[in-house]
Amino acid sequence: MELWYTEEHTENVRFSIKIKEHLYSKKSPFQQIDVLDTYEFGKLLTIDGLIMITEKDEFIYHDMITHVAMATNPTIKKVLVIGAGDGGTVRELTRYKTIEKIDMVEIDKVVVDASREFFPITACELDNERVNLYFEDGIKFVEDKENEYDLIIVDSTDPIGPGEGLFTTEFYTNCYKALTQDGILVNQNESPYYDKNAKEMVRASRKIKDIFPIAKVYQSHIPTYPSGHWLFGFASKTLDPIKDLDAKKWNDLGLKTKYYNTDIHVGAFALPNYVKEMIETGTI
Repeated sequence: MELWYTEEHTENVRFSIKIKEHLYSKKSPFQQIDVLDTYEFGKLLTIDGLIMITEKDEFIYHDMITHVAMATNPTIKKVLVIGAGDGGTVRELTRYKTIEKIDMVEIDKVVVDASREFFPITACELDNERVNLYFEDGIKFVEDKENEYDLIIVDSTDPIGPGEGLFTTEFYTNCYKALTQDGILVNQNESPYYDKNAKEMVRASRKIKDIFPIAKVYQSHIPTYPSGHWLFGFASKTLDPIKDLDAKKWNDLGLKTKYYNTDIHVGAFALPNYVKEMIETGTI
């Protein structure tokens, strides 16, 4: 008998992966967490039936959510990561010796526990001495912070359930206040391709643009995410991700990455016309 995992991208589109075994299933106070072992993508983590990471392509997402900001401002010392329970974003951040502190705020400890057990590939640095784990609501955590972080990465689920509040004007405003003068905000920004995802992408992008003087969107290709075309937001009070990129300084660090490089850094901000038009007009 064949077993398949199927994720519904729209009412008319479904994405299926053949699985070897259903390894883990647990309902937390916040969401349903499952781990499946697949033939093509290795182990995959799903939350409420949506793929969060797979062993085969997680490096794309984690490279792009981390290194774009770090190459724009190599002097980043204090980082806040909201979400990111699988640990992949923290793994990439710990590769920078210049970072002194990483506060990771994940609302659901079950996600972290499952990742520690099944995804050492991403969770391997969660016990790093520079990492402080907080199991609480990231929205509330950031409320009283001011001029504290050089980088905030919002590595959230989609804007449903626990992730919904991470896409609000109030939250982005609090992130602005929590950032230092040269601080950067990076957020996962959904897909522009299917209407449901595109609507959230447009809403988030326009809210951030209303708050930050510099607000741009960049892209990557992630095979297991809806349509494979995924976006990230970059926002700052002072730094531009293209003009302020110091490619030589980043390359001199000698970090080995599987996806990110400084050429992709520049190219990722060159968006297709249909995406630019959605962001500019606020319509899909």
